[in-house]
Amino acid sequence: MHHIHEDYLRSGLFGIQDGLVSTTGVVIGISAGVEHKAIIILAAFVAVTVEASSMAAGQYSSEKAVHQMDRTGKHTDSLILGALIMFFGYLLGGMVPIIPTVLFNQPQARIFAILAAFIGLFILGYTKGHLVKVKPLRSALELFIIGAIATTIGLIVGYLFRV
Repeated sequence: MHHIHEDYLRSGLFGIQDGLVSTTGVVIGISAGVEHKAIIILAAFVAVTVEASSMAAGQYSSEKAVHQMDRTGKHTDSLILGALIMFFGYLLGGMVPIIPTVLFNQPQARIFAILAAFIGLFILGYTKGHLVKVKPLRSALELFIIGAIATTIGLIVGYLFRV
């Protein structure tokens, strides 16, 4: 896959993965701590949009620093395009656990959100492994485990600070 710019691939993979992992942890944690669907949905949408914006800004500023340090001119990627890829990747990943929360009532929504996120992480990991020519199954399991840990943390915090 020589035609995919490595910086854009990194932005896309990072955005989707972080959107899936972080938003799933937030949605599951909040749904464990409160029972009102409207609050869960509001918190999820606020979290995903703020986090996507923050990730895009972080992508832009960190990549800009790399460009400024590079005296060879080898970094030719667009800072704005990288930030946009991060933003929309994060939103895309974040929507995966939010959609079941909107469509279903708790506790089924929580279960469907977890399943959707874990399937999404598995597919993303497998695809990443295939693209970068490493063991796709191992890559898929790695992302699955990362997501499981974050989701478990969100669940524990939600139950501990139930309101």
